[in-house]
Amino acid sequence: MQMVFENEVIKEILEKYRRIWAIGHASSVLGWDMEVNMPKEGIVERSVAEGELAILSQEFLLKPEFVELVNRADSVEGLNEYERGVVRVLKRRIKIESSFPPEFVKELSETTSRATAVWKEAREKNDYDKFAPWLDKIMDLGKRAADYLGYERYPYDALLDLFEEGLTTEDVERMFDVVERRLKPILERILSEGKVPREHPLEKLKYERASMESVNREILKMFGFPLGVRSRIDVSAHPFTTEFGLKDVRITTRYEGVDFRRTILSTVHEFGHALYELQQDERFMFTPIIGGVSLGIHESQSRFWENIVGRSMEFAELIYPVLNENVSGIGDYTPEDIYWYMNIVRLDYIRTEADVVTYNFHILLRFKLEKIMINEGIDAKDLPELWNDEMENLLGIRPKNYAEGILQDIHWAHGTIGYFPTYSIGTMLAAQIAEHMRRDVNIEDSIKNGEFQPIKDWLREKVHRYGSIYPPKELLRRGLGEDFNPEYFIRYVESKYL
Repeated sequence: MQMVFENEVIKEILEKYRRIWAIGHASSVLGWDMEVNMPKEGIVERSVAEGELAILSQEFLLKPEFVELVNRADSVEGLNEYERGVVRVLKRRIKIESSFPPEFVKELSETTSRATAVWKEAREKNDYDKFAPWLDKIMDLGKRAADYLGYERYPYDALLDLFEEGLTTEDVERMFDVVERRLKPILERILSEGKVPREHPLEKLKYERASMESVNREILKMFGFPLGVRSRIDVSAHPFTTEFGLKDVRITTRYEGVDFRRTILSTVHEFGHALYELQQDERFMFTPIIGGVSLGIHESQSRFWENIVGRSMEFAELIYPVLNENVSGIGDYTPEDIYWYMNIVRLDYIRTEADVVTYNFHILLRFKLEKIMINEGIDAKDLPELWNDEMENLLGIRPKNYAEGILQDIHWAHGTIGYFPTYSIGTMLAAQIAEHMRRDVNIEDSIKNGEFQPIKDWLREKVHRYGSIYPPKELLRRGLGEDFNPEYFIRYVESKYL
């Protein structure tokens, strides 16, 4: 295999970087274990361990000799695209990490570890008062982080940039202008015309967990997911994907005993995230350029598989025999029933269960609240009412309790304020990717025949193989030949539902 790192300065950087990579690897294992296996009281020691590892990683990254090496490499002429990518990623990380005092890094890590455990209990018991003091701390940490990072116009811009390089409040406002201006009338039309179901009897069909585990494993097998070799699937309160490295990528889903589309679509969604990591260039292993470039690009991969593949008629026909074999009562329904069940459009409270059309309104709600939290300031005790008011304004419904309102997402407990807009970027970008892919691949035939390799190969060629070499906007121009454009999503929704 041809070497991609030939410059001696870059080689020295990568040799020193391995220690930083190893700390990140260990921290990922601890984070995954916290969500999947750890007993409740383990959080006391785990939060301290996570905090110390975060400090250690920062210390290695900001060692003067390491920073000097990166700065020296930045002035070297003749670096290839991979080597320039290493320098770009490390310079960005150094800038971010050097902005935060070590005591702040430790405080953030320990606070979010403990807040995550509190959120889980608060959500289970529908007890927002238990979580509110921790959310106050996290909002304060978010404001302090923005001040440390610096910003030109809004404090929130600094946090958005952490998750989507170069993203600003104005960028997100322009995107959501399309949602409110173009998508709201489409939603109203879909609901008034009544061609798309708002509910389906399959939502009430009960299932055994073991049966749905078999279904999910069969679906992943169809996709070519290397279970037990380079990946695994587990259970968590909130489905997620963790990449420890190119050879170890893990996903989770959840089982609720009823409404099986939730666990299937969660599994398909997380597969999309995992595939992005699994299809990276092996030559990037242990380097800063391994892994997805941004959360928006990452989300485009998961939403492509969830929406374009998982909600297609061809997919419903493909998985019907597997469902019929494992889930009692499926024989009373047809593949077309499965398709419409997967494509219900209705006004609902839960983001993760939202349909393709209403999903972005859920993100818009969170974006509006996050802007207030960081740019204006607010007490956590006042957020539930604002949440409920905005939900009523956008979708005409009002949550009846905290669990279906402000306590439904884990993100703020993790301290990831500024993360949510990347979900809408990814959702809209998935439709743009699909339209470009159709010029080269017959997506529907590939799904119908269970031949997913052409789809995977296209995604590898246009997106995955670049790792983190290029910033998100440049990656899109190279892979698709154009910038992000939400109009593709509007066309997709109109075509599918009207």
